[in-house]
Amino acid sequence: MKINIYYGGRGIMGDPTLFVLSKMQAVLEELNVKVVRYNLHDEKKNITSLPSTLNDADAVILATTVEWYGVGGYMAEFMDACWYYGNKEKISSIYMCPVVMSTTYGEREAQLTLISAWDMLGGKTISGISGYVKDNISFESNQDYISTVEKIAENFYRNISRKAILLPVSTQEVRGSASHKSIELTPQETEQLSKYASDDNFVQTQKEDIKELTNHFRTLLKNDGVAEEDVILQKFKEKFKADNATEGIFQLAIKEFSKPLNLDVQGSILNPYYGVNDEQSVLCRLDKSIVNEIIAGEITFQEAFRTGDMQVRGDFSQLRLLDELFPFKNKE
Repeated sequence: MKINIYYGGRGIMGDPTLFVLSKMQAVLEELNVKVVRYNLHDEKKNITSLPSTLNDADAVILATTVEWYGVGGYMAEFMDACWYYGNKEKISSIYMCPVVMSTTYGEREAQLTLISAWDMLGGKTISGISGYVKDNISFESNQDYISTVEKIAENFYRNISRKAILLPVSTQEVRGSASHKSIELTPQETEQLSKYASDDNFVQTQKEDIKELTNHFRTLLKNDGVAEEDVILQKFKEKFKADNATEGIFQLAIKEFSKPLNLDVQGSILNPYYGVNDEQSVLCRLDKSIVNEIIAGEITFQEAFRTGDMQVRGDFSQLRLLDELFPFKNKE
């Protein structure tokens, strides 16, 4: 038999919940139960992946301390992770014992929160422990309290051993009506998703991708469905001033675009396109905002270079030609 303990307190010295857990764990280990404790304050970066640890457990103890109000952030986050990433089929066979100690007010309400949450996940709840502790020394030295805790631990073990049959609860109906709207995932897919969710780099990358897509579609709406890359390219085509004596490829590496814009000038012919080209005459690196300022006639290419808003590599003598070939800014 294996029982997992999930402790949602802060782990501070004198926490009465830790004392209760130590007594319960001692009783269970004497009964040859394998007990594994997860301190959520130590696992805070991996909480979303912790539901996978339920898969080989016969029972769990959800324990937290009310220091101000409610079950606390770590336990709430763990329960959220169980809802989104836990194997509901497995959870339905797991017995749970709630343990909530309070140094203020609200231990009964917090215990009810844990019970209701576990019921909605489809699990089975056994009577647990809740209590108020005003003085740690008096509480820990009271043999009647210790005896009560030990008896509850023994009762929890007996219920698991004989696979106690529990009556159905109404909150499980809520789970049924809420969960049918979610995407159906296999336990393996759910576990993999929880690992991705706990990976800060992966989450940050996803946020950046979503932001990029949002900006892209916002731009499409603003430009009547035309991509911003195409709008900029068209602006250069419209403003091109032919010069039969000029030949070369002027490449604009715009930071926000995946491929550089190549302005291939062959005398009176302009061939603009996006793509990699290592044979450019001059390479200009700049942000999209600077390109838009140039197109709007607010600054010239040479002014962007002088202010440091644009970096240039290649034949510097041809930089001035950009303003002559594409005179966006009217001469004063």
